[in-house]
Amino acid sequence: MFALLVLMAQGQNERIPQVYDVENTGWHLAKPELPEPAQLPVIHELPDALEGVNTFADWQKRRSDIGHMIQHYGIGQKPVVKSEQVKARMEGDSALVIDVTVNGETLTLRSVIHYPETGKPPYALMIGTSMISLPKQLFDNRPIALMTYHESQVNDYSQWRPHHDRGEHNFDRLYPDLVNNGAYSEWAWGLSRLIDGLQQLGPEVTKIDTRHIGVTGCSYAGKMALYCGAFDERIALTIAQEPGGGGAAAWRKSHESKENVENIDKTDYHWFLESQREHFKGDSVYQLPYDQHELCAMVCPRALLLLGNPDYPWLADDAMLPSAEAAKKVWERFGISDRMDWSIIGGHGHCQLPEIQFPIVEKFIDRFLLER
Repeated sequence: MFALLVLMAQGQNERIPQVYDVENTGWHLAKPELPEPAQLPVIHELPDALEGVNTFADWQKRRSDIGHMIQHYGIGQKPVVKSEQVKARMEGDSALVIDVTVNGETLTLRSVIHYPETGKPPYALMIGTSMISLPKQLFDNRPIALMTYHESQVNDYSQWRPHHDRGEHNFDRLYPDLVNNGAYSEWAWGLSRLIDGLQQLGPEVTKIDTRHIGVTGCSYAGKMALYCGAFDERIALTIAQEPGGGGAAAWRKSHESKENVENIDKTDYHWFLESQREHFKGDSVYQLPYDQHELCAMVCPRALLLLGNPDYPWLADDAMLPSAEAAKKVWERFGISDRMDWSIIGGHGHCQLPEIQFPIVEKFIDRFLLER
């Protein structure tokens, strides 16, 4: 039984899960055919995320196919980890430590859980990718624990400090055959291992309710939060704050933008497969068999909130809006459109959430982490 929480879809007889207890419900499904890039058709409009989907049962296969395409053409493989390869423990009262052993190599993840001063355990948990950029006051009076995912423990690439190159990261010790991976597949892999550890230890040890886990981040970490939420179905709520190109913004739409924006030609290719730039640069972007609205749609039927800031054209919010609108059609198809939304508001600094956006963030936190 995958579903932990379910709601009756409006006007349908199917019960639509809000979250799952496994990382990937489509793990058993066969991969779709993945042609060579030169053999892919030209598609000028955003591809149909609901292609071949008539019922919610069809969505599991479609979602799986999208995930395979994104890994194959865009970010690289997020490898499957067996439960016996993960060993979790608590250091002291609040430090979660995870040892992941693959191919005789061990990678250790460590994150401190900050417990709330209100409410009783087990607590909902918000995980920040690199950090939580959402204002602290949104959590001060809510029974939500906070934790930072230190992605550098997996892949220490940074735009601002010394870092290792492809093939030299901790992840590469475990998976030497995946040295061409982009950072986002590896970072998503690492966050999933933290959730493995939380499940393994259980709420009696961690004080965390794994049915109510959220992930959030801003800018490059907003992309990271989106990839983490898309590729792990145990995450109940994903809040991607100002994620920019390669996050929620559709590659096709950013290619057509009249602004200087982050598009498929002008992004950081430590994050993605180099082959993405090779095969889909320029007008070849129209041969990409998916687009970023489908990355967003992979979160469905779970909750997704996208936050934009049009004061920074580089973030490509003019490409995020049509992407968000296209993605929402998936939630709408199943009568759960209230689980996905977006807010694009200027007049503030990058990653500085203005008070005018507090209500929509609080709405999603309260409903999908606290069930209020």
